[in-house]
Amino acid sequence: MTKNPELQNSKNQFSKEFKSLNIVDPILNAIQQEGYTTPTPIQAKSIPIVLRGTDLLGCAQTGTGKTAAFAIPILQLLSANKEYGKKRRIRSLIVTPTRELAIQIDESFKAYGRHMGLKTTVIFGGVNQNKQTAAIRGGVDVLVATPGRLLDLINQGHITLNFVEIFVLDEADRMLDMGFIHDVKKIIKELPRKRQSLFFSATMPDEIVKLASTILSKPSQVTVTPSSSTVDIIKQSVYFVDKGNKNALLVELLKDATIKTALVFTRTKYGADKVARMLQKKHIKAEAIHGDKSQNSRQRALKNFKEQTTRVLVATDIAARGIDIDELEYVINFEIPNIPETYVHRIGRTGRAGEKGTAFSLCDAVEKEYLKDIEKLISKKISVIEDHSFPLVDHNPVKAPKQQQQQRKRKTGSEKPKGQGKDNKKKRFNKPKKKR
Repeated sequence: MTKNPELQNSKNQFSKEFKSLNIVDPILNAIQQEGYTTPTPIQAKSIPIVLRGTDLLGCAQTGTGKTAAFAIPILQLLSANKEYGKKRRIRSLIVTPTRELAIQIDESFKAYGRHMGLKTTVIFGGVNQNKQTAAIRGGVDVLVATPGRLLDLINQGHITLNFVEIFVLDEADRMLDMGFIHDVKKIIKELPRKRQSLFFSATMPDEIVKLASTILSKPSQVTVTPSSSTVDIIKQSVYFVDKGNKNALLVELLKDATIKTALVFTRTKYGADKVARMLQKKHIKAEAIHGDKSQNSRQRALKNFKEQTTRVLVATDIAARGIDIDELEYVINFEIPNIPETYVHRIGRTGRAGEKGTAFSLCDAVEKEYLKDIEKLISKKISVIEDHSFPLVDHNPVKAPKQQQQQRKRKTGSEKPKGQGKDNKKKRFNKPKKKR
């Protein structure tokens, strides 16, 4: 859904845009309170399909308004037959790969359903389960869950999925990347055969198509902004820089006062921590977010970033998949991803809901091959910014780490000469027995 402050008070235009989707008044009122005026393409296409009770296969990249596309019709369908108190049973299940995304989906359900009298809760790992199990005992209409914690509570007997009417599998391709597909298959076995299923994925590799065929029954298909194309509104630029100068270039970029907040991507958890510490030493408020951080630490960092008390959030790809900030304008790829699709997901964190977006990438000599793969995927040349203080000097890729290590060992004499390898080691430990 698109936010537009100038039209926020225009009830007539708002009603015309959304009432055409046959959304009930309590949800319309909630949407208007959120400041939304215009449904996005995936919402306009998906909401009528879901309201008809049809299975849906949706292919949409991040930032297209996907959550509202399934949350709004689910709330409307469930409200037609409400249950109250502890008798409430889980009637809709949304499974998503990350804790951050699960929390944001839960918040969306609560926002759009604030006038519906339905109860939503979220469960995820990394925290004590007592509050989550207490909420479930109190009765839940909609459950948002990550796969591991969901299966854990099912095995403990806290959750039954026998009454699920609508099942949503969100970010299916990321489930595959994170190794959750086997967990998803176990969850599907717990669901009733008679149900409505909604399946969303940013990409559709063969494994995902095969999984969708086992979940969906005669689905309608909706494709909005294919994953191989980036949002046109995002301004993309690349800086060629030596690896050793990336820190200095990042600090120089952040001297621009118009960059109020920036999401910086690294490939590794260690790299995220290292960059965050470097920025802190330069008196730039920064925090890192990745899988090794505690849930409380991750949520606190995300909250600080949203409130702009933290200027820079340094993240790994998995941790950042659930970050959904409407007014985030800047994404910086401190390291170029070696998987082209990951680049699309990264820059998709900005330019959301029709807002402006800018993506900078710092590319060293070794990463040029990754850049070529990205440009091939998005069918677009990313503009090069040549006028900066740290231009690339070493245009030849450095040797692989193993080659460097072997070279250093030879120079220092620490590497064993030829003839003193495994064969000699065997001889040393397998001495012939002395004759008696």
